[in-house]
Amino acid sequence: MNCTELHTLMHAYLDDELDAVRSAEVAQHLAGCPECMARHRAAEILQQSLRDPLLRHAAPAALAARIRAHLPDDAPARSRRPSWRWPALSAALAASLLAMIAIAGWQVAQLRAHRDDALVTEAVSDHVRSLLAAHLIDVQSTDQHKVKPWFDGRLDFSPQVKDLDAQGFVLIGGRLDVLGDERVAALVYKRHLHMINLFQWPAIDGSAAVPKEQARNGYHAIGWREGGMQFLAVSDTADLNAFVQDFRAAVAVGSEPR
Repeated sequence: MNCTELHTLMHAYLDDELDAVRSAEVAQHLAGCPECMARHRAAEILQQSLRDPLLRHAAPAALAARIRAHLPDDAPARSRRPSWRWPALSAALAASLLAMIAIAGWQVAQLRAHRDDALVTEAVSDHVRSLLAAHLIDVQSTDQHKVKPWFDGRLDFSPQVKDLDAQGFVLIGGRLDVLGDERVAALVYKRHLHMINLFQWPAIDGSAAVPKEQARNGYHAIGWREGGMQFLAVSDTADLNAFVQDFRAAVAVGSEPR
């Protein structure tokens, strides 16, 4: 089983809908593929979050009773009911509709928050895996004019690559990675003994939202959208906010001083 086949079976595997043979094949592939295991863990976290009872809201019994109280009686007696009941019924139905709209909006906000959590979890996993699996860099160079062209033909977009050596963040290279089902560029910077992974990919409608700032297991993640691109920086350095500010300032200036 390859990674593409596993991606099509991931949700069926999580829902325990596969037969024993298929489940064993998926489990075997996950055991030997850190990238797919990270995807599986992110999907599992999202699935567990969606089961949160707070995402479901039952209409109160009092609301149902008020609506029934304003409904006209059946058959002959209906014609004798005064017309004033219909405005009251309309008001009750309108209130019910507004309540349902508010609940739906709250649920959408919760789903978006859980999706953000899954994205951060996956990004932190990618960061940690890049350090442990000795796959931190595909192209090793401190020269942005060598790192940036390396992505040509490997991605359908051109990532922002900036020299921040003067600010204390040394560019050491970049690599291809996958985040939220998107092929992304991962730039690698070094701050003293700390590594920073800066993920970049195009901002498109329907893509996963980028969280502003979160923390996971001692790692920090800061995301933003700018110039039609999405950015997500991950590191354990306390200077990650300074890195983001310096990088965004370099992008705004548009200078590449080397």
